Amino acid sequence: MKKIMIADDEEMIRSLVSATLEDDEYIIIEASDGERALTLAQEEKPDLLLLDVKMPGKSGFEVCRTLKSDPKTKSVYIIMLTGQSRAKDIKEGKQAGADDYFTKPFSPLSLLKKIGSLLR
Repeated sequence: MKKIMIADDEEMIRSLVSATLEDDEYIIIEASDGERALTLAQEEKPDLLLLDVKMPGKSGFEVCRTLKSDPKTKSVYIIMLTGQSRAKDIKEGKQAGADDYFTKPFSPLSLLKKIGSLLR
C-alpha cells in the first residue's frame, strides 16, 4: 500500500482529494497546517505529498524545503497543489524542491492520473 499525504488548510480540498483517491491501494493521511504537515511527513514518510502553499504555521514552500533537505524524507514525491499560479510561485516551488505543481482549480481526474502514474 502506498501512503499519500494531503496537506491543505481547506477542509473541502482535503475531502475532495481524499474522495478522489479513495482506493484500496492508498493510505491517506491529512494535515491542515504546515507544522503538522512537516511533523506527519517526518513520522509517516509518505510516498507522495500533496502540499498547499499558503497554510498556517509553515508555508508549503518551507515544508517542501525542509523535507527535501533531510536525507530521511528527500525521496518523498511532492506535488504542490495550490491556488498560487503565477510564474514566480511555480519557480519558487521548483526551487524549494517540488517535483510537480498543480494549480487550483484542478481536474480531480488529471490529478488521479498523475498520482497513479507516479506510484505504479
